[in-house]
Amino acid sequence: MLCYLAKEKYRNYILLAASLCFYAYGEPKFVFIMAASIALNYIIALLIDRNRKLANGLMILAVLLNAGILFFYKYLNFGISIINGLFGTGIHPLSITLPIGISFFTFQALSYVIDVYRGTVKVQRNPLYVALYISFFPQLIAGPIVRYHDIEEQISNRHTDINTFGEGVKRFLLGFCKKVILANNLAVVAEEVFGMPFTTVNPLILWLGSICYSLQIFYDFSGYSDMAIGLGRMFGFTFAENFNYPYISRTVTEFWRRWHISLSQWFRDYVYIPLGGSRVSVIKTIRNMLVVWLLTGIWHGANFTFIFWGLGYFVLLTVEKYLLKPSERKSKVLRFLWQVVTLLCVNWGWVIFNSPSLKSGLRYCLSMLGVYVHSFSWDVNMQRYLREYGIYLVLGILFSTPILKKLEEKAGNTKAAAVQRIAVPVIYGIIFLWAVSFLILGAHNPFIYFNF
Repeated sequence: MLCYLAKEKYRNYILLAASLCFYAYGEPKFVFIMAASIALNYIIALLIDRNRKLANGLMILAVLLNAGILFFYKYLNFGISIINGLFGTGIHPLSITLPIGISFFTFQALSYVIDVYRGTVKVQRNPLYVALYISFFPQLIAGPIVRYHDIEEQISNRHTDINTFGEGVKRFLLGFCKKVILANNLAVVAEEVFGMPFTTVNPLILWLGSICYSLQIFYDFSGYSDMAIGLGRMFGFTFAENFNYPYISRTVTEFWRRWHISLSQWFRDYVYIPLGGSRVSVIKTIRNMLVVWLLTGIWHGANFTFIFWGLGYFVLLTVEKYLLKPSERKSKVLRFLWQVVTLLCVNWGWVIFNSPSLKSGLRYCLSMLGVYVHSFSWDVNMQRYLREYGIYLVLGILFSTPILKKLEEKAGNTKAAAVQRIAVPVIYGIIFLWAVSFLILGAHNPFIYFNF
């Protein structure tokens, strides 16, 4: 409210103060880590702009400093555990707490410096504007990863009115309901199943648990992205989309064009293309893909499960790029089969992603195939889960497709448009109250991407 009442020239400073308070609410001491990141990248960007002769060295320094901060807080203890395992040393891990959202704000800060270095954006001389860009609270802790060039003009010149505010509220409510109604309820099934001794469990239960987790992580993360985009819209910012119905993808390549779009584009523009992309020899292109997907896995967390998950996509994308013949891509039957393979691999990938260890994840996947228990029976547990949570599973599958979006667009072009303008806000209000009731009743409320 204060932001809307204030004069336009003060609004950015109010948003900056609100963002810092928001971040401090999670853990006050980590505000200083983020402030240090902001200051370092602001100063280096200024120095690069002022002295192009030193630009290469300063850019290397920026990469090392940002990677160093991220490594210390996120990967140092993982590195110590690897050294202890390889050499039998007894180095004690440090007591390090991971700052919330460090992977996201570090990538945003680094992208700003890189764009200044490349000359694709003008250096921002107002340090408070750089601070607002990096710390803006809607997308601070879990993305989407916003590029400076996307909001460069919006920081100093943006428009807000009742219509943009209403659009933002609608989008925020959509994300809020995705998270609370779908992700949270699907999480109950996923967590129970992943906690079972799966080498002795009915494989159908394991398939149900993996599907619930696949839907949970989608609605958890896309729901937060919707809330971030909606909040940004309320304040006059337009953020790029981060998800586009990834589970309807026909190929693995398409999946990563639809899933966590901002991260995929970040690695494409700042790692893959600078390495040469696909404009080099086949061997070098495969090397570039390997680097990108190794880094993608490592970015998500300090565990071999994430590395294996990332490298799994490297293998799939390499097969898709070089081994699938053009004639096979044109065949409807083979395209359908590859779509099924894509969904199965994505689902198995999430099993590895969600497992505490690589061994555990692989054994879960083998159990799904009936390696340990051969009976695929419709038992009491299946009946219980479907009776209590089946509605959320059905809604989760339905809303992961654009069916409702297409129906809404079709209705907007007919005489039902007037009714739709009245009905949609009412439906949103009812669903919002339904979501709030879960929070009031103290329903299960995990948030996966706080870990990253």
